[in-house]
Amino acid sequence: MPTSADTVAVSDLARAAYCPRQLYYARRDDDRGPPESVEAVRDLAFEYETLRDAADSRLRERPIATSPDAYRSNLATLADRDAYDRLVEPAARDVLLRGRDCHGMAHKLLGGGERSEVSPPVPTVISAGEPPPRGVWEPQRVRAVGLALALAWERGREIPRALVEYPRHGVVRTVRLTTRNRSVYRRTLWTVRSLEGVPSRIDDESKCDACDYRETCGTRTRSLKTMLGLG
Repeated sequence: MPTSADTVAVSDLARAAYCPRQLYYARRDDDRGPPESVEAVRDLAFEYETLRDAADSRLRERPIATSPDAYRSNLATLADRDAYDRLVEPAARDVLLRGRDCHGMAHKLLGGGERSEVSPPVPTVISAGEPPPRGVWEPQRVRAVGLALALAWERGREIPRALVEYPRHGVVRTVRLTTRNRSVYRRTLWTVRSLEGVPSRIDDESKCDACDYRETCGTRTRSLKTMLGLG
């Protein structure tokens, strides 16, 4: 089995999916860890059950991004999903996965014993950012696919989906390993592996207002931290 030295970090895949140039600068400055504030947000993903009925005052003390009423409503909707019990009590948390091409941390590993044929395990990514109107941002989609493929490599079985959690909003989205999602993952993997020197600037200039490297890069953009799930 390959070691982490032979594989690509899923966090690097996420950055490259957003902007290869941003990944280049993060690697150059050895600055690839999330902000400290992200940990407080991730904690929310392990408190869904208690937060469902929490009082307004308690919710206002937590780093949620909606009104208390909206947050409780989102959690009530989440509680109707088949995966809810496993989200609340995951089989494992902070699991380092090493696949053939990538490695990284699954913040939760849901259900599905190692030999279970009925319910395969599901890795999750906990995002500190804001979800898009539908689906997930491409950096998180690539990261989720990478973790599912790494888990499939370790377990020697198909892992058909992963989840992306947005605990500040009480929202969880599914990422299926479709042909399209696999293609986006492979393209991003190729980009990371072939990264030499400063990459060309991306065409989408809506991506850099919140980027720490915007002065160096000279590109204008919208919300890096939101789309990477670090905001």
